[in-house]
Amino acid sequence: MDLKSNEPFWLIKNGLIASYPSLKSDEKCDVLVIGGGITGSLIAHQMIQDGYNTILIDKREACNGSTSATTSMLQYEIDVPLFELSEKIGEKAAVRSYKACSDAIDTLEKLSGLIKSDAGFKRKKSLYFASKKKDAAWLKKEYEARKEAGFEVKWLNEAQILKQFGFENTYGGILSKQGASIDAFRLAHELFMHNVKKGLRIFDKTEMTHVEYHKGFNMITTRNGHQIKAKKVIYCIGYESKSLLKENFVNLKSTYAVVSEIDQDKFKNISNTLVWNTDDPYLYMRTTDDGRVLIGGGDEDFYDAEKRDALLGKKEKEILRNLKKIKPDYHFYTDFVWAGTFGETKDGLPYIGEHKKFRNSYFVLGFGGNGITFSVAGMEMASLFMKNKKHPLSQYFRFGR
Repeated sequence: MDLKSNEPFWLIKNGLIASYPSLKSDEKCDVLVIGGGITGSLIAHQMIQDGYNTILIDKREACNGSTSATTSMLQYEIDVPLFELSEKIGEKAAVRSYKACSDAIDTLEKLSGLIKSDAGFKRKKSLYFASKKKDAAWLKKEYEARKEAGFEVKWLNEAQILKQFGFENTYGGILSKQGASIDAFRLAHELFMHNVKKGLRIFDKTEMTHVEYHKGFNMITTRNGHQIKAKKVIYCIGYESKSLLKENFVNLKSTYAVVSEIDQDKFKNISNTLVWNTDDPYLYMRTTDDGRVLIGGGDEDFYDAEKRDALLGKKEKEILRNLKKIKPDYHFYTDFVWAGTFGETKDGLPYIGEHKKFRNSYFVLGFGGNGITFSVAGMEMASLFMKNKKHPLSQYFRFGR
């Protein structure tokens, strides 16, 4: 599956950070991580930290799938509002899921410091505003639910949003203290380089084609005919899991993003804030560490890469029209436009855990706007799974829920 269009900003900005060999011999390990994006880098880091002999493979160049197209907004907010999620899975489980994403932001900050990352982790607030008058009532209800759950939130009215952020035509919103941004493409590469020094073996351009299940291990065959004997396999394959797992557990979407020319002044009032609204699909934006504005939205059902990419020009105009509604006097000078693929689940939650058809295996599949923070939660969960221990979120993130 082609997960992105040409010219994602992060690929061009960072260039070729590192390259790894393809598999050229038979190997064995305790843990085989399949998928070399941000999720795979986090899970491999955890496995190395826990002392497992670990191999990671990816059929592309490392990090060149959806990780190269992510907007890297680190939010505790799940795509399904807290009050709605409470109705779906119960208040305790919903709050626990939200807090797992909040804790994940703190974990990423510590992890960035541990590996001396240059990926630009930056603490930010998060503004979630009502784009239509009818949305204000349920958004206020969401504010009350978050406040009751203990999150540091503040309700801003239209005048306060205009004064603080310069956005017109809003109808109130939630300002959350917890949030951050990072260059996930660079962070994933940094995690790989950090853990290669500690024994992680990485093979890219290495595609799994077949798995044989045995008692206590799996035998994985790659496209070039070599085999990897692994006691456990952890699939971190994101949206490509749709082609591996036959049940209908996620809907694939195409999302579009534009990045402005460098302009340190025009959006300086949101340089410390993530912004998104109640539109469906929602508009979202943040600044980058080099003074650009990144804006995304215009989501469509994913059919194929050719149709997705053919909409780039149309979607750029659509996104910028929506920007004009809140910043009518601002002229946006586009530097980059790209499209990526993401997935929506029925409850906004990831799938992390075992699948009955894949023995000796676990899946860590973070979906929606929280893919990165869900993957961080998956680190702790995978660590416990490997020790045959349960995690309190397992029942809510499981397959077949």
